[in-house]
Order: sequence, then C-alpha cells, then structure tokens
Amino acid sequence: MKPLKINEKLDVREILKDLENYRPKRRGWVWRTPVENLKMGHFTYQECSTPLTNYISTPAAKYFENIDPQPVYTITTEIASGRFEDDIRRMRMAAWHGADHLMVIRTAGQSHFDGLIEGTPQGIGGVAITRKQVRAQRKACDIIEEEVGRPINYHSYVSGVAGPDVAVMFAEEGVNGAHQDPQYNVLYRNINVIRSFVDAAESKKILAWAEIAQIDGAHNANSTARYAWKVMPELMVQHGINALFSAKVGIKKDLICLSTVPPTSSPAPCMRLDLPYAVALRDIFSEYRMRAQMNTKYITSSAREATVTHVMNMLVSKLTNADIQSTITPDEGRNVPWHAYNIEACDTAKQTFAGMDGLMDMVELKKDGSLPLQVRELKERAALYLEEILATGSYPEAVENGMFIDSGFFPERNGDGIGRKVDGGIGAGTVYERDSDYFAPVTAHYGYNNVEQYDKNAVNDPSKLIGGCTFEDPNKIIYIDELDDEDNVNVRMDATERFRSDHFLKPEVEWLGDGVVQLEMTLPTDERTAEFAALELARKMNLQDPEVIHSESLQAAEGTRIQIKGVLNMEVDLSKLVIPPVADVISEDEITKFISENPMKIVAGTVGEDEHSVGLREIIDIKHGGIEKYGIEIEYLGTSVPCEKLIDAAIETNADVILMSTIISHDNIHYKNMKKIHELAVEKGIRDKIIICAGGTQVTPEMAREQGVDQGFGRKDRGIHVATYLVNKKMKQKK
Repeated sequence: MKPLKINEKLDVREILKDLENYRPKRRGWVWRTPVENLKMGHFTYQECSTPLTNYISTPAAKYFENIDPQPVYTITTEIASGRFEDDIRRMRMAAWHGADHLMVIRTAGQSHFDGLIEGTPQGIGGVAITRKQVRAQRKACDIIEEEVGRPINYHSYVSGVAGPDVAVMFAEEGVNGAHQDPQYNVLYRNINVIRSFVDAAESKKILAWAEIAQIDGAHNANSTARYAWKVMPELMVQHGINALFSAKVGIKKDLICLSTVPPTSSPAPCMRLDLPYAVALRDIFSEYRMRAQMNTKYITSSAREATVTHVMNMLVSKLTNADIQSTITPDEGRNVPWHAYNIEACDTAKQTFAGMDGLMDMVELKKDGSLPLQVRELKERAALYLEEILATGSYPEAVENGMFIDSGFFPERNGDGIGRKVDGGIGAGTVYERDSDYFAPVTAHYGYNNVEQYDKNAVNDPSKLIGGCTFEDPNKIIYIDELDDEDNVNVRMDATERFRSDHFLKPEVEWLGDGVVQLEMTLPTDERTAEFAALELARKMNLQDPEVIHSESLQAAEGTRIQIKGVLNMEVDLSKLVIPPVADVISEDEITKFISENPMKIVAGTVGEDEHSVGLREIIDIKHGGIEKYGIEIEYLGTSVPCEKLIDAAIETNADVILMSTIISHDNIHYKNMKKIHELAVEKGIRDKIIICAGGTQVTPEMAREQGVDQGFGRKDRGIHVATYLVNKKMKQKK
C-alpha cells in the first residue's frame, strides 16, 4: 500500500485489493510511550505520551499554538456501523483525534454460530466478524498508524461457541486486543457453563501466544443489574475469576485488563460510591491493567449528559489509575453509531486528561475517614462472596442458584439474579474427554495433544510435525472471499461510487451516501405533542424516515427541545460549487511588529439605528482578543452612529481606517449604509486617504465591495482577519 496523503480520501478499493495475500505487519498489543516533562507550546506536561505526527487537536487548541498533548492512557473508540468499508474511514478519523484502540463491536448473534462466519458480513444484524473484514481493517490500520505516527491496536470479541475458532483467526490476522470472558457467555448468551470455560481455556492460550491484550466482561453485570451500584462486590469477584483464569492459562498479567465501570451516575452521589469502588478494585488487582469505561446503565440520548458522565468517570480514572480509557458516546442511548460522536468522545477524553495533567501532584486521596472504610468494606464483601461460592460447591452451581447479577448489596439478596443450569444452555453435552491417541500438532493448543509419540522433541513445538501451522506459515490459511453475489462490499461500494470521488457530496452518519442528517428545534408545547409536531415539520422539510432521537422538556407547558434524525435525499455537485478563496492570515507577531513601525488609528461604530455592539467589540476589544492587542489605536463611537458622524470623526482624528458594523438588514439597510459611507467619504474628499471596512452577520466581502467599501467581514471573521487585511492593505499603499 502507498502511504496515505493527508488531504486525500482513503482509497478503500485499494485496501480491498489482493487481500488474499495480505499479511499483518506485526502482532501483539502496544502500550503508549510516556514522555517526562513534555514541552508543547508554552507548557510542560508531566503525564503525556509521544505526540502524534499528524493529528486534529481540540477546538480550543487554536489559542495555544494548535498543540495536541496525548494522554498516557490508551484511548478507545468503538466502531459498529456494520459496513466495514465505512468503518475503515471512521478508523482514520478516530486515529487523527487520538484513538489508538479501535474496537469493532461484533453482533450478539455471532455468539451462537458454531464456527467462523465466512463470506458476507451482512444479514445477521450488528457487525459480523469475518476474516475478510478483519483483514481489510487491519490492513487499513497498518497504513493509518504510519500516517499518525503511532501503533494502532485493533480489537474485537472472542466469545460464543465459536470462540476458539475466532481466537485462531485473530492471532493469524494480527488482531491486538480482544474481549474474552467465559462468564459473559454463560450469563448473557446462555452458553453452557462447562463448554464456555473449556472453550475459554483454548481461546486464552491462543491470545497468550499472540500477545493479544485481553479485556474481561465483568462490566456487563453493572449494566444489567437492576441496581448497578449494588453489584460492586460481585463485579470484583467476576474480575478475579477471569483474571486468575487467564493468568493460569498463560496470558501475561501486563496484558490482562479489567473492564472497570463506575457503578453510578449523577444525579446519584456517584463520586461517593464510584471512587471507593475504583480504589478497592485497584488495590486487589494491582498486578493487572485497568480498562476504564464510562457508565452506560444510566446513559440517555442526551449528548450533554453523556459528556458530563464521561468527564466525571475520567476524574475517577485520574484519581486512581487507568491504562485504557474507553469513550462511550450517546450512541448507546440513541442506538445510532454516529461518526461525529466517536470523534467527539475521543476529543473529550484527551482534552479532559490534558486539563488534569499533574493533578495528583496537587491532591491526594485521604488515608482516613469514609473513603478507606468504604474500600475495606467492599473488599470484605467480595471475600465473603467468594466464600459463599465455595460453600455452594462450585462456580457452575453458584450460577445455577442465581448468585450472579443479583441486585442486592451482598450479602443481601433480591432474588433477581440470572440462573443457568449446569447441564443446560447452548452447547450443553458437547464437551468430550480426549481420546488417548488425540493428536493436535498445532501451536498454542491448550492441554494434552499427544505429539511425543511421534517426536519427543515436539512437546514444546508440536507444529513442527506438520512444517508449522497457520501461525508459523500463513500460506496455509484458507482465505474465503464473500459468497453472496448481491450482499457484498463491492455491490455496496458500487452503489455509492459517485460519492467516493471528489465530484458529489451527500451528508452521512454511518455510511457513505446514507444522507442522514440531524435537525434540532425547540417547540413551545409539551413533550409528547412536540415529538409528533417535530416529525411533521421534518417531513415538510423533505426529510425522509424522520425519527425523534432525543427530546427533553424545558418546561411542561412552555417548551420542548427536540432532535430529529432523517434522510436528506439530496446531493451537491462539487464541480458547480462556488467557493471563495480562503484569506491568508498573518501571524500575530508580524502584525504587532508592523503596527509598532507603522502606527494605525481606527474610528469604529455600529451605524444607523442599530444598537448591536457585541460583534464589533469582539473585533476591537483586547478582552476578546481584538485588534487593540496589536497596538492599534481605536476611537469607538458606540452604537446607532449616523454615517455622517463616523466620517466626521475620521476627519477630526486623522484616522487611517473606518470600521462600520451593520447587523440589521431590514429593507437592505446594511447595503444602503455601506454605500452611504463610501459616498460621504468621496463627498468629504477623504475616500482615497482612508480604508473603509464593513462587518456584520449578513455582510460578505463581495457584497461590501459592490457598495464601494474596501472590504467586508462576516460572522466567521475575527480580529486577526481584520488586522491581516489592514496590514496587507497598508503594505500595498506604501509600495
């Protein structure tokens, strides 16, 4: 693959070429590299990692030399649209915003498949994990990580009765991280408990060989239990069972990650509950890694609320520790995987951690009082929980008795746990004792494989008996492309080919050319009426298939905020789009130097009967980063200034520039006032001696020049744009 060009779209068809011969560049998980006392811009960071080569920083970074400090924590984003060709594009977007853990959510239905899914990734709901999808996305990650200058960890799920098959494929295809927890299969997929743990032993052995970081599934108890904050002792036990099982099978503890979730969310007193739990968990499992995820049990469709929860949960991470910081978005509440919210969540994470850099040098957790007492209590309850499991007889019997996901605060029991029969569930009765002549000449196989009868030296290297298995010889992998003539990536891409070029553009949320847009409105009525009224308004705006994705009452009778999702089945022909050139901006140092050598005086005011002052003050006032800071002298006349007064003031003060602001546009008064200023300057004999600029939300450069003034500035222009123009204009006049 050729290196990516920053300003060119990723060529998905190029990635799909020759996939049968693709081999991953590397295997194994990669942690970030911390950098002590990292200097970026005006600041020194104590807890950051190696910066990216190419990146998009957070919006406020424009005030700080566009710096983009990267946290020491790995940042996760979750990919789940179901069309891997579009998820590849999302991966690139996320990597530019700091994500180095790209987690592909597989469909729940795949847990019940008996083996690998080959061929099409469509038609069963969710994201089916096929070899073709994994290979294409890992190939994409190879070139994306070169572009951003940091390894990208590609991740998916090893669960279900086909778990060992999937684990083998992941090891073959260079997957770097995986969820693997037999308890998840038992509790949430009703897979037989014996089958699940036997499969997990084989899967974990393979993950250990491939150095794939393993994340457990204990957090699902948090999101499933009726009262999530009451299952904290059980969560710790579930973490312990999977972590120790994984270590016993052979996964390095450095690659065993506990998927820890703060159990509550505001308006509950969440910090008082979440922080002791986080401390207790990290005390007990200090040898392992922490993957901190935000609470999704209580997430809603509100983007604001999700962001607040996200930030508060990251405060817990910072006060304790996290090695991987997951970023869950309002997608969880809206059930729509939006590209934009993935990116927003990555930005929220890196901005929050940058802001909290060095926090623990200034604060510390109390060693006395309620915190340590709560920590001790949680540990004791977890220990008692384990004792009850042993008293019951075994883990399978404890599950059968409904001990897990019971929403009582142990030892309290509410009787609402998930019960699974020891001899029941999917795959029951499918575990058999190996025959005495069982023969498995493959790498990373768990248990007895009977190879020494063929070669005593093959005990530690059984695959040498067959010249290496697929782990050593990838040429032995059988690659099966998609099997359905209609339901495949090539057909989907052909249907959207016009939007893959630089000629046609259409909005998107999940997939290229899906046409989905989000519309927001406030309606002065109750919530239910507002929802149906909003749908009707959306249809009148030609939105197809409109859906309400969020609504919130501003007051029971006075107003409701509504967000609508719908399809805008329209496109833009870019070849016919007129785009004015971007104005160059001079650096602040250059502007300041020029003004110091060439003093400039400006007369400014809002003209006519217009009382608006905010826009002009932002352009001129030093408080708002206005042009005063460059040393420009300004005579501000206020609002509702007659055009004649502005001209007279310019003459009296011998000004170099007139800045007129005009917001009101009724009866095209903004046109008339700009033209009047020009004509008065001509009449007074100063037009060739003075620069006249007009600004306002309805003003464009072209329109202003048509009325006779020198330049116009609109709603996106700031002080530096005005100053740049004035300096350039003065330079030309001097010549």
